[in-house]
Amino acid sequence: MIKQILGKIPRKHSKSSTDPSSSSSSSTTSKRNEGGNKRLSTAIDDVISAPYSVLSLGNNPENKFSLDKNSRFNGNPIPASYEALPSFKDVPSSEKQLLFIKKVKMCCVLFDFTDPTKNLKEKEIKRQTLLELVEYITSANGKFSETIMQEVVKMVSVNIFREFKPQPRENKLVDGVDLEEDEPAMDPSWPHLQVVYEFLLRFVASPETDGKIAKRYMDHSFVLKLLDLFDSEDPREREYLKTILHRIYGKFMVHRPFIRKSINNIFFRFVFETEKHNGIAEFLEVLGSIINGFALPLKEEHKLFLVRTLIPLHKPKCLAMYHQQLSYCITQYVEKDCKLADIIVRGLLKNWPVTNSSKEVLFLNELEEVLEATQGPEFQRCMVLLFRQISRCLNSLHFQVAERALFLWNNDHIENLIKQNRKIILPIIFPALERNARHHWNQAVHSLTLNVRKIFYDLDPDLFKACQLKFQDDESKENEMKEKREATWKRLEELAAKRATSNEAILVPQRGHHLASAY
Repeated sequence: MIKQILGKIPRKHSKSSTDPSSSSSSSTTSKRNEGGNKRLSTAIDDVISAPYSVLSLGNNPENKFSLDKNSRFNGNPIPASYEALPSFKDVPSSEKQLLFIKKVKMCCVLFDFTDPTKNLKEKEIKRQTLLELVEYITSANGKFSETIMQEVVKMVSVNIFREFKPQPRENKLVDGVDLEEDEPAMDPSWPHLQVVYEFLLRFVASPETDGKIAKRYMDHSFVLKLLDLFDSEDPREREYLKTILHRIYGKFMVHRPFIRKSINNIFFRFVFETEKHNGIAEFLEVLGSIINGFALPLKEEHKLFLVRTLIPLHKPKCLAMYHQQLSYCITQYVEKDCKLADIIVRGLLKNWPVTNSSKEVLFLNELEEVLEATQGPEFQRCMVLLFRQISRCLNSLHFQVAERALFLWNNDHIENLIKQNRKIILPIIFPALERNARHHWNQAVHSLTLNVRKIFYDLDPDLFKACQLKFQDDESKENEMKEKREATWKRLEELAAKRATSNEAILVPQRGHHLASAY
């Protein structure tokens, strides 16, 4: 009963003194001119970076906060008494916006989650208040005022923008595999952070949020800080950030070029400097949706993004962490403009791994997806370089690489492209097929090789026999050269053995010298 009575006191007082709905329209206008314009003239960077202070609340008789000078966290005073405000259903409609702002300000207070036994009651009050704000945003049926937008951005900024202290990750990644298999670091403040992110997502997605006004507060500085949060080690946070960024990109068209450029810069730092970032996969997932919406014909800016950013993303050792999303972005480009297939295939060949077998398998997976969307003319431009690399993959001692390369013939579209250009392709890969058929150690690779040989033989027996004769001729020449080389070295060893007891220099006859230098 006492709590209910105390709960009514602030409402009566605010209605008579601070509720803007109870004042005249002229008074409201003058207050907006004095206070609102002053806020708008201040840079938004200061608004979202300035920590929330409850000192003003301590001087306000309406507030339920009383400050304790000895209680501080992150440099901001924490209220010694932190009590819940009335529910939205307990106040008239005319006072709901004012109550909403009070609740938003109340949620700007931060608590220390490193100590799970500290401020339990206050933490739960804040969490419940945040949930009420989410429900209010979801059910709102009137445009949000500029004051509300300013306070919302301020509260969100205070809660989510923070500096990470990443754990050292050096020497943990080999071929994109985490040797220590550490669990990702979970933020202890997630019970509050999750609701703040949900609140921000609902606020951005709400039809009552006017993008033309909100963009003044969700400006470039806000977007940059949001992008920085993608390096969080908590996958739950990155999942929310991905969805929120996509909503912001869709709602604020004016920010789209800036968002693409900023992500581009993050990729550059990742590829050419650090090779360390937790949110590359989430960025690429957002970009996959963006690329899917590109208008045709593609702008030169978008093509440059493919060449300068997406293709170099194949370089880092940790490619496996985001390859699925990257491959989707690449294939989107080919489906948008098939003429880009040649550029993409050459880019893959340029960055092809030499000693990393697991990355080679990923490259072959992506190559199949690209070739599946490639047309004949583009295929012909790159097929010589392409099948020289595939030939090397066929002879790989790592059975998964050889097996994956042979699986390309299981794709009907790729098989048709190969058949149409067999006169150029078969002479390139025939030696690799023949060596596999003779002495590859893996039975599965051996069987697949025989199947591919049979495809070519059934398709064009004359070409197959011509390639076989050429291979046998080259093999005999290679054996002859090998015998000559061995004979030369044997002769050198004999001469050395004869004069081993003396310090006399060994003189190689002129003919032998030429043979030795030739090899």
